[in-house]
Amino acid sequence: MATRVALVTGGGRGLGRAIGRALATEGLAVAIGARSRDQIDAAAAELRASGRAAFAVPLDVTDAASITAAVAAVTAELGPIDVLVNNAGIAESAPFSRTTLEQWDRHLHVNATGPYLVTQAVLAGMLERGWGRVVNVASMAGLHGAPYVAAYTASKHALVGLTRALAAEVAGRGVTVNAICPGFAATDIVWNGARNVVARTGRSFDDAVAAMAALNPGGRLIEADEVADAVLRVVRDAMLNGEAVVLDGTSPLRRPS
Repeated sequence: MATRVALVTGGGRGLGRAIGRALATEGLAVAIGARSRDQIDAAAAELRASGRAAFAVPLDVTDAASITAAVAAVTAELGPIDVLVNNAGIAESAPFSRTTLEQWDRHLHVNATGPYLVTQAVLAGMLERGWGRVVNVASMAGLHGAPYVAAYTASKHALVGLTRALAAEVAGRGVTVNAICPGFAATDIVWNGARNVVARTGRSFDDAVAAMAALNPGGRLIEADEVADAVLRVVRDAMLNGEAVVLDGTSPLRRPS
């Protein structure tokens, strides 16, 4: 992996930052992409301080021009992109009757069209070189229905569908495409959701977080490092293709060997 280059979208915080750290520890040069310049600069600086090759690149996954510029910048700085982790995403909750068309479109654009655009920008190079990994950070909501998150659930179903279709298309050509499907995770999405519950219901923040954790089969939140470890597993394993790797909290957190 020491000669490989990875791009992690939404890499400035939360799951993306943990994924970038894990890939760098594995020996890859890591490009951290997101819209928030201060966050990606801090994430890349953290990796460089530990002796890893890292590059902060401004990236808006909803903007094709931004993607083109980011891929060109990463290639010039680190080399061609071998591993793409489509992690950037949004999650907003609302009853279906109050889900606006703007919310619907925003979820599909960020969570499904964004990965489509970024993948399309790097996949041809992976196929030409005969090696590549595309990892889509989806959700258990992309496999099952969930109330009050119709737009999010639909967008993550679309991302899992894209994963499976693309995996079938590239099979046997040295490139794999897989999805990681965590349940509720210990990230800003859950913290913000809990704040919304507090505002609507008056419940305590801790109670709101505990209620979301209880919805995971394991009864706990998924840790960012668990998602990062799952990414490492599918990057390492050339035989995994078209898989939806479920993280539901039923297994203890552990580092892969």
